[in-house]
Amino acid sequence: MFAIEASGVTKVYRRFSNRRQFATLKSALLRGTVFRDLHPAGTFAAVRDVSFKVPQGTTYGIIGRNGSGKSTMLKLVAGITKPTEGTVRVNGRISALIELGAGFHPEISGRENIFINGIMLGLSKREIARRFDEIVEFAELRDFIDAPVKTYSSGMYVRLGFAVAINVDPDVLLVDEVLAVGDEAFTHKCLDKFAEFRRRGKTILLVTHALNLVEKFCDDVLWLDGGGIRGEGDPRRVVSEYITDVAKAEEKDLAARDARERERVSQSVPTAGPAGDAAGAPPEPPADMFKAGEGRWGSREVEIVDVRILGADGAPRHVCQSGEPATIEMTVRARQPIEAVVFGVSMFNADGVCCYGTNTDIEDLEVAGFSGEQKVTFRIKSLDMVEGTYKLDVAAHRVDGYPYDYHRQLYSFRVMSNAKDIGIYRPPHTWEFSAGIGARGRTIEN
Repeated sequence: MFAIEASGVTKVYRRFSNRRQFATLKSALLRGTVFRDLHPAGTFAAVRDVSFKVPQGTTYGIIGRNGSGKSTMLKLVAGITKPTEGTVRVNGRISALIELGAGFHPEISGRENIFINGIMLGLSKREIARRFDEIVEFAELRDFIDAPVKTYSSGMYVRLGFAVAINVDPDVLLVDEVLAVGDEAFTHKCLDKFAEFRRRGKTILLVTHALNLVEKFCDDVLWLDGGGIRGEGDPRRVVSEYITDVAKAEEKDLAARDARERERVSQSVPTAGPAGDAAGAPPEPPADMFKAGEGRWGSREVEIVDVRILGADGAPRHVCQSGEPATIEMTVRARQPIEAVVFGVSMFNADGVCCYGTNTDIEDLEVAGFSGEQKVTFRIKSLDMVEGTYKLDVAAHRVDGYPYDYHRQLYSFRVMSNAKDIGIYRPPHTWEFSAGIGARGRTIEN
């Protein structure tokens, strides 16, 4: 027996262009532009030929990027909107945690809104009265239940909306990102309620960007992309495929952003002449390196002509996995023989905090002079950084600090991790417990 059955579902919306709005109906009629202005410029399919079945008593997840059709699909299941093509069947009473408190009237009390919303969700007045105390207790609004809803904070508003919807005791619960609001304690309470629903054999359809929740709660998952199905089945497998696809998209985005930034900087930096001297006065280095933004400066007697971040497989990367090897490869050029040079690298997080920096002089490496084009490689055995986006500095300079070529935060890379820890550095580690402490869960190798 299936709780939800979607068959060949397509939802098409009309798209309107940004035409000039008429000031009044009279002026539009006089110009004869009413029908033209109200005619859609085109259509787009928010959902395209989607089919899936959710067995009763299971938790089914829907994941995908913004605009992939997740929320549209949930609204189709909830009956808020109708499919353009195909059918959606739901067996049992539905409660939708989509837009919490959307039907609340701000001028009346929380008590009155509970009864109004309960009736809208299909309960009788007697059923609402029986569950009223439980709703108020769950929402933690005992002292404010008779105050007008317009006096509630956003958190109180959300808690009341959730409490009403969750206590309808539905057969099918539809959830759309509601755990993104509310404080941490309330989030735990919501998760406990979901777990209770699962134990009672209720069906849950969960739309979320929280992939850890999908892996933890869902029996199956549907991956939507551009309104169509990209994958369906085991949560671990589908989530892994989705993360890989997101990483590929991030690779392209970071590469394009870096290329645009380097192009902008290169237009303001003089090019090196045949003798290695810059044509024109080179930019001066900033007074405070740690407060400097993106840029490039130096005499260019030694020039860094290319920088690549390589993954464990030796291929160029902008997205790396925490704990895996990484390589920074610089192509450098000296048009005239140079006696000695220092090469350096630094990494900064998104807040501009220096996570790590070093150079060959600090590490007592004497780099002999060279000429022509050469390679400098900085190998990292294990990129033990927490998840986040980082910027890279690379530099070539004299031992006394005189800059030959300094590239300031012109190269971005993103570190991905299954663990959502905080900070900057993620040291290799393990957890151990004595025999009196029970612990279970997925093991993360470090």
